[in-house]
Formats: sequence, structure tokens, C-alpha cells
Amino acid sequence: MTARTTESTAPVTDPTRVLVLNSGSSSVKYQLLDMRDGARLAVGLVERIGEETSRLVHTPVASGERRERTSPIADHEAALKAVAEELSADGLGLDSPELAAIGHRVVHGGLKFSAPTVITDEVLAEIERLVPVAPLHNPANITGIRTAQALRPDLPQVAVFDTAFHTTMPEYAARYAIDTETADAHRIRRYGFHGTSHAYVSRRVAGLLGKDPAEVNVIVLHLGNGASASAVAGGRCVDTSMGLTPLEGLVMGTRSGDVDPAVVFHLKRVAGMSTDEIDVLLNKKSGLVGLCGDNDMREIRRRIDEGDERAQLAFDIYIHRLKKYIGAYYAVLGRVDAVAFTAGVGENAAPVREAAIAGLEELGLAVDAALNEVRSPEPRLISPEYARVAVAVVPTDEELEIARQTYSLVHD
Repeated sequence: MTARTTESTAPVTDPTRVLVLNSGSSSVKYQLLDMRDGARLAVGLVERIGEETSRLVHTPVASGERRERTSPIADHEAALKAVAEELSADGLGLDSPELAAIGHRVVHGGLKFSAPTVITDEVLAEIERLVPVAPLHNPANITGIRTAQALRPDLPQVAVFDTAFHTTMPEYAARYAIDTETADAHRIRRYGFHGTSHAYVSRRVAGLLGKDPAEVNVIVLHLGNGASASAVAGGRCVDTSMGLTPLEGLVMGTRSGDVDPAVVFHLKRVAGMSTDEIDVLLNKKSGLVGLCGDNDMREIRRRIDEGDERAQLAFDIYIHRLKKYIGAYYAVLGRVDAVAFTAGVGENAAPVREAAIAGLEELGLAVDAALNEVRSPEPRLISPEYARVAVAVVPTDEELEIARQTYSLVHD
């Protein structure tokens, strides 16, 4: 590590800082948090790694002065070194004795990893073995881990898996109805994703209701460009909408969500499309963008207000699928204490929340129009007092959840 630091190198008996890294194929998102109170010390993003137009945006929270640099960043190693330099300039260097661990978001942990895990050679090898079921995500996560290990080989590195929260699903919810030997040989089952968000939000909902998470049944709706629903009974996931990959389930920004598997065969036979072309179609050219050309809910709502019929149909399909999952998970849980909206669309799009709950009054669900219009960074209830089932908006905080799980593992 060559990055300079302005902090003392005197030994710290109980380091409390955690650096959270979310490494994508051409990007690294990061946050540095102090786990004494969960406070953010710095946040940033490196994007377009490997391109001439690479960009690093860094904000130390204490000053709030955003810094940006645009220069070629060749690879993830160069990206993390640049991050280290920015942190050091604020006295928050990676070589600080205050740093307790680095927590890595890893998308797919399969069945083996049901909890945060200190990364060893064996753990890294297993994450690599899961690449065939997460080809777009796990390779980038692995690159980020290896780069961070090279920068701080002495520091605990922890993997926090998107799939871990969903490993509590019973077999009848997790298995597809296909030949068991084939499924087992190729690890085909429903894994679920966005697990750190579902875990965080379900726990915060219990707090809103003044109850222990073990006493609460909640349907969590994580609605961003990627979207997923989960049924959480007493703090444990019992069903979730995403499956072997993040393609299954709700209508998303660019992903189709649920579709008849025979569509793939039909496109191959009739349209002459290759497997790769169908993959791109369902993952990148479907969902809202496939239906109306936009995947930004704000733009879709603007077009609806102007009378755009394609935008209206896309919105209606989105809401119809959402209602189906709310109803299905209500049936799975039997008793529902709350429905929680989170992530970019869930937290900010009041018309989505209103439309998703409309007509579900017989299930005890209702939205107070005035409360629903309130914009706030705080968790809140938007249901009227008479509603039998609470409706909540809970801003998700996956980085804080990753940091908490990481710190809990290395500190205990």
C-alpha cells in the first residue's frame, strides 16, 4: 500500500471502521462506515473501468465536498488504488489502524453460504465454482476481492452474499418441478437475490411496529431497476420472487420477470434467435424498457400524464404482476403484519405504491393518500390507522447491512 494517510499509525485496540465494496464488471461502489454508530465517513463510485472515460466520484461525509476525477482507470486494481488515495486525502486511508475489515457484496453464494463468511482460498474457490449460475456478477465480485486482498493482505475480508437471506426457504419453495438428478447435478434451484435489502427492511419494519422481528410476518417489495419480492415469516425468508438468476419474478426495468419457458424455444425455432440473443432480449431489452422504451418510472409517469398509451400499458403490466405477488405471498404467510416498499421505485414512486395496494382492502390493506405523498429518508407507515395490515416505506441500506454483518463477524 503506497497511499498516504494523515492518521496516526499507533495501535488501535478496537478498530471500528468497515469499508464496503460492491464490485461490478466495470465499476466499484464503496462506502466507509464507523460501526460505533453506523455513521458514513465517505462514499464513492468508480465507473467505466477499462475505458478512456473512467470516472471516480468521492465524497467525504464530514465536509460534503464532492470530488471528481476523469482519467483512464485500467482495471480494478487501479480503481481500488485510486479509492485508497482519495480516502487517504481525508485521513481515512486503507492503511489506517481504525479499519477493522473490508466487506464485499457477493451476489451468489449458492447453498453453501447462508451467513457472512471470512474469505479464505477455499471460500474464494467456491465463489468461483458458482460463476456458471452468476456469470454477470460473481466474476466481478471475485476481482474486487482479489484486488482488496492484494492491497491489505493482513486485514479480514468478508463476503456478504445476496442469496444468504433466502437459504431459509423450505425445499418446496426453493425447488423447481424438474428432474431432481438433473437439477442437483447443475445446481438448478431458486436462490433469490437482494437478500441484504430484504433482511434489512424486514427487520426495520418490525422496529416500526414496535415488535421483535421473530413476531412479524412481512411482504418486502424491493422495487428498483431490478425488482424482487419476499415473504418473511418471523425474520426468516420463506419465499422470494427471483430464482436461479435475477431474471425470474416481477417486471423490472429491463428484465422480463416471469415468462413461459417455452418462449425461449419458440424464439429459437421460429425467430432463429441464438441463445445469447435470447439472453440479451430477456435481461436487457424486456421489462419496462421493452414494453414502452423507458425504464425510468419518473419518465413513464410523465408520459402517462401526457396520455401515452404504451407507457400506461407498461405501468399496468408492472402493477398487475406486483399485485399477483402480494396476493401469493399473503397466501404463503397466512397472516401478514406489514407490506414494505423499498429501493428506488418503492421509496420514491407514490403512484406505484397507491396502485399496488388499491383494491386489496378485503385483505386489510390500504394507503393513506396524504401519507403516501410524503417524501422522507426515514422509515414510515403510509397506511391509515384503521388498516389491519401496515403499509410501510423503508429506505433500504444494503451497505450498512453489509457493514453490520461484516463487523459482527470479525468483532465477536
